[in-house]
Amino acid sequence: MPIFRTRFLLLSSFLLVLAGCSSVYKNLKPAEGNIREIKKFAPDFTNVLYKTEVDVIGGHHLSGLLLIKTLPDKSVRMVFSNEMGFKFFDFEFKPDGGFKVYYIIKQMDKRPVIITLQKDFELVMMCKQNPETGYMRQDNSFLYYVFPQERGANYYITNKAGTDLIRMERSSDRKPVVQAIMHNFHDGIPDTIGISHKNFKFNIGLKRLKR
Repeated sequence: MPIFRTRFLLLSSFLLVLAGCSSVYKNLKPAEGNIREIKKFAPDFTNVLYKTEVDVIGGHHLSGLLLIKTLPDKSVRMVFSNEMGFKFFDFEFKPDGGFKVYYIIKQMDKRPVIITLQKDFELVMMCKQNPETGYMRQDNSFLYYVFPQERGANYYITNKAGTDLIRMERSSDRKPVVQAIMHNFHDGIPDTIGISHKNFKFNIGLKRLKR
C-alpha cells in the first residue's frame, strides 16, 4: 500500500508539472489573412515627446520626458531625461535591426536592463517582424500575428476584423512575459503607451505631450 501511494503521488506531481508547463497559446487555431497587414499599426515616431513614468522592482520610480525621433537614415533615436535635462538613457534603433547605446546612467548600466529596454521598445515599434517566418492564429475573439524571435515570439493581437490593435505580447514558449498597449492614434502616433512585465515589477507608462 505505501508503495502504491508513493507511485500515485509521484504520478500526480508529474501531471501537475506538465499542466504547469502547457502553453497559454496551445488552443489557438490557424487563421487566414495577410501577415503584413499588422504593419498598419506601426507607430510613426517622426518626432514625438512623451511624459514618462517608470516603476521598477524595489519601489524605485523614475519620471521625465522621452523623446522619440526618426532620423534621415530611418534610424530611431530615443532619449529619456528628467525635466531638468539630466539624461537617463540615449538609444538608437537601426533600420537593419542594429541597436546602439549612446549613454545610460550607471544605475541602469547592466546588460539585462539594457536588453529588456531594447526588446520592450522593439515590440512597441514593431521591429524585427519577418513576414517570411511570421504566421497568424485565432481564437473566438482575436487574431494573433505571430513573429518568432530568438527566444519565444512577439504577438500582435487585434480584433477578429483586424481593425483594432488590442495588445502586444513578448512571450516565452509558454506564456507572455511582457504585455504592451498603444491607444488613441492621431496621425499615426499613439497618445498612450503602456508596457508591463509579468515576471517582475517593471512598468513603463507614456503619455504624449502636444508641442
